[in-house]
Amino acid sequence: MKKNVIVLLCDQLQKKVTDPDSACIMENLSRLREDSVVFDQAHAANAICSPSRASLMTGRLPHNHGMVDCAHTVPAFRADYDSSLDTLSRRLKAADYRTAYYGKWHVERTYDLGQYGFDEYETEMDLPAFHLTPVSRVRVQTEGYRDKTICGTFREDQKSTEEYYIYSKAMDFIKKSGKEGQPFCTFISTYAPHDPYAVPEEIYQKYDNIPIRLPDSFTDAMEDKPAIYRRLKSVWGELSKDDFREIVRCYYSYCTLIDLQIGRLVDFLKKEQLYDDTLIVFTADHGDLMGAHGLFCKGVPAFEETYSIPLIMKLPGQDKAGLLCSAYANTYDLAPTILELLDCQELLNPVDGASLLPYLHGKDPKESVCFAEFEGQRYAYTQRIVWSNGWKYIFNTFDYDELYNLNEDPRELTNLAALPGYEEKKKEMAALMWKKIIESGDDTLTDAQYVMLRFAPQGPNTQKSKATFAIFNKPF
Repeated sequence: MKKNVIVLLCDQLQKKVTDPDSACIMENLSRLREDSVVFDQAHAANAICSPSRASLMTGRLPHNHGMVDCAHTVPAFRADYDSSLDTLSRRLKAADYRTAYYGKWHVERTYDLGQYGFDEYETEMDLPAFHLTPVSRVRVQTEGYRDKTICGTFREDQKSTEEYYIYSKAMDFIKKSGKEGQPFCTFISTYAPHDPYAVPEEIYQKYDNIPIRLPDSFTDAMEDKPAIYRRLKSVWGELSKDDFREIVRCYYSYCTLIDLQIGRLVDFLKKEQLYDDTLIVFTADHGDLMGAHGLFCKGVPAFEETYSIPLIMKLPGQDKAGLLCSAYANTYDLAPTILELLDCQELLNPVDGASLLPYLHGKDPKESVCFAEFEGQRYAYTQRIVWSNGWKYIFNTFDYDELYNLNEDPRELTNLAALPGYEEKKKEMAALMWKKIIESGDDTLTDAQYVMLRFAPQGPNTQKSKATFAIFNKPF
């Protein structure tokens, strides 16, 4: 008998809020975690939503699926999704699953989810309007730009929110599928906790007696980091410490709103006797800086708060419950992993990810390496990022690089790339980066052989060239 699958996808949820020692109230997720495998070293394929979501669906890196920026922010020629690629949803539909998607899509531009195998869907293009009555707000004001509400509270309760609505729609779909005896796949994709962090007062009040602390890295002057990071920090310069704590409190409250919906869903599945036969995957497209290094939201600063994501998998029958897996995982590993768990045909085209199941059956997690890529957010800031054995290297094509020993410096306060004595480590990490770039066919970088582009600690050491777009110099 085929097992069901539910993918709970959040937008901009920082992994730290799901940790057991977090001040964020995530009681229902904590209980789900007890029944689950937790991948403690999961990272996003990209720091913004569309590239990462497309990687989840296709198992491919952004340069291979084409959605290298957010679908709603740039014209198609800047981010062109390859709709011919196979997807997780298409494989599940081919395996006779009833499929549904509710909530934020942002994978590609058509919003025609039927072509990707979904039987039912209701995305941000179709959701009803939710009329809310603001009680409080924090705004960011910048000369010449529209004021930006970054957080606030409203009078209505959780039943008046988009999150409550889409979870309710998903439960209706699941109940109908369960009665008909057909296995189901349901994606529930919340806008929360993406900014603006707007929450019901009733949830915000849960934090009345909980001290709100700013991250230890909040005061980092970032003098050893790329100049654009410091320039971005200036955006928040007019806000007070109380404003910053208010932002964090609203963000936590927004995460708690999601947690309450997870509690409703789990209770529903148990009542319908579907919980044991269902794979539940909880993750996020990327994180949120939430005060780290004095920054909020996400973008080019490649800190762990942005790239580290929660990955919690409740396997059917609660198999491997309580297992903490330290292997590196990435967004583009999810489709291969889910398909293998459900004993479905793998994706029909090549993938950049791989199933994580071997790590649940004894494969040494020290062998794992993680890789991500970034092409900017409207503005072009090309980055490649690699993690290995607690080390993290960031190739910044627009400024000097970054190197962190996360084992000793988890807050990324000291950029070792700026210090003498780390040349060999930079070369070692750069070699790992080039290996992934070459394996994934990222020819834009491997063919960057021109003299003005040769500033990585080590080059790709390849003679491979793409005649279709490589620049050829006159031989001599």
